[in-house]
Amino acid sequence: MTGVTITTPAHQLRSYLARPAGEGSWPGVIVLHDVAGMSDDLRHQADWLASAGYLTVAPDLYSWGRKISCIWATMRELTAGRGRVFADIDATRQWLAVQPGCTGRIGVIGFCMGGGFALLLAPGHGFAAASVNYGGTPKDAESVLRGACPIVGSYGGKDWSQRGAADRLERALDALGVDHDVKEYPDAGHSFLNDHRNVLFKVVGLIGIAYHEPSALDARRRILSFFERHLQSGT
Repeated sequence: MTGVTITTPAHQLRSYLARPAGEGSWPGVIVLHDVAGMSDDLRHQADWLASAGYLTVAPDLYSWGRKISCIWATMRELTAGRGRVFADIDATRQWLAVQPGCTGRIGVIGFCMGGGFALLLAPGHGFAAASVNYGGTPKDAESVLRGACPIVGSYGGKDWSQRGAADRLERALDALGVDHDVKEYPDAGHSFLNDHRNVLFKVVGLIGIAYHEPSALDARRRILSFFERHLQSGT
């Protein structure tokens, strides 16, 4: 597990690289962070995927400036569906695909804000599978997701910010004939897969933005099963 720097069209992107143990040839996965940016939780997500047999890189999408400025700019680009962040992730995918030990078959996983990007990156960006975790689903999802790669989505039933998102995503993917696995966990709120252990997240945990282990364990099982089918076996 090590820090790496990836050259993008705009700047140098600080990233965290996690390799599976031993020698081999592995599919790759890009891990996209939530609004907190680079964190211990993000590194743990990358380590978890590496332990399951994926060459994993987690880019710091806030590498280019002051954190608050990066947050606002990143959220604007997520809303617009275009911009520097998309170019940074495309450059990260290209970098990962040619790393020693990578099969060139790449998936993407994101959480909250990163989940929103993972969903928008599913069509037309060269990914073989996408894991969307409580990322917003656009109202015109059927139009936006035309040509998308297979998608596994996980949402919290107590997440007021994503009310109806899981159902909207599933209906769109059904209509488009995209292979998918979408599930809403009734006892989970927002950020239920992210185990942030700092004061801020302890406070927001009071309003339901918190890690929920039973839901997280099942979501991870589903994600690995989905990735195995679409990244490991290439179907």
